[in-house]
Amino acid sequence: MKKSTLFVILSLVWVGLLCSCGGKQQRTMPTPVFKTGKAEKKDITLTQKYSATIRGRQDIDVYPQVSGTLQKLCVTEGQTVTKGQTLFIIDQVPFQAALNTAEAAQKAANAALATAQLSYDSKKKLFDQQVISDVELQTAYNALLSAKAQVAQTEAQVVNARNSLSYTVVKSPANGVVGTLPYRQGALVSSAMPQPLTTVSDNNEMYVYFSIAEAQFLQMVRKNQNVEQAIAAMPELTLQLVDGSEYELKGKVESASGVVDRNTGSVQLRAAFSNPSHILHSGSTGNIILPVEYKDVLVVPTAATVQLQDKYKVFLVDKDGISHGQVISILPQTNGKEYIVTAGLDGTEEIVLEGAGMVKEGQKVKEVKSEE
Repeated sequence: MKKSTLFVILSLVWVGLLCSCGGKQQRTMPTPVFKTGKAEKKDITLTQKYSATIRGRQDIDVYPQVSGTLQKLCVTEGQTVTKGQTLFIIDQVPFQAALNTAEAAQKAANAALATAQLSYDSKKKLFDQQVISDVELQTAYNALLSAKAQVAQTEAQVVNARNSLSYTVVKSPANGVVGTLPYRQGALVSSAMPQPLTTVSDNNEMYVYFSIAEAQFLQMVRKNQNVEQAIAAMPELTLQLVDGSEYELKGKVESASGVVDRNTGSVQLRAAFSNPSHILHSGSTGNIILPVEYKDVLVVPTAATVQLQDKYKVFLVDKDGISHGQVISILPQTNGKEYIVTAGLDGTEEIVLEGAGMVKEGQKVKEVKSEE
């Protein structure tokens, strides 16, 4: 019984000591220290990213102009070709036979013409001697005209047959790089097939297409008076590749579409990038990084803000060192260190510049002024 009483007394003493220590610790807890200062007005350059598609300066789909069996592939995928270089050969036998037939018909027509000419000349002499009538002479003349027409017709047939034969040799329409080769030797091809034999892309210079909001484009046009000057005033662009790396050469916007996309409310721009090393490939995607300069705007460090869902807040510090939350509006773009404030601050307020996420509403803070 005595041991139990002694245990209770010791427990009460221990609890009392804990409460005493806790109260002493609470009383001696120091006021948190935060760096404070005012939002700054200055010029700042931010970057904006836009999804982009990459195309060759010329992406030419190559279709056959005649139907037939694909006899030979003269190139491989990714091969660099020059204008006029042979890409494919289609079976030439039926087209060579058609040419031979047309040439034979032409020779027969020429012979018939020579015969008609002799007949007409003979008839004319007889008519001059008043041996035959005018009707016979006219009949001979009509036969001569018919023979001439037949020759012209066979000449056209020869030209068509020769062209058809030449179309069996499919040549590159431009300098560039060969795309995929979906058809192999022995495949039946024609001009009506859904997929081209290949695509030849001129990738010495690449076109990169991206879209910006109509409102942003309109703002640029108004600032520069017209579209041409707005495009000329746009800064050099950086192309971010699909692996996250940045392309080594800068690009320049060359043109803007004259029609606003009804579905997205955006304007498509076309930028040109030189591609001497052929790193860029037609059909690839990436991001355009566009620097945008803002003049004399109010900025706050990102460390001075706290994000609450879709809102941002800073903490004002009054003359007594008490913090008060203030909701602000910012531009969505950032350089990773600062936000541009569009509403909620005028630059005269003292705010917490660092560690805003640790500040509580109404908390007493010890200020450490930022260096001017």
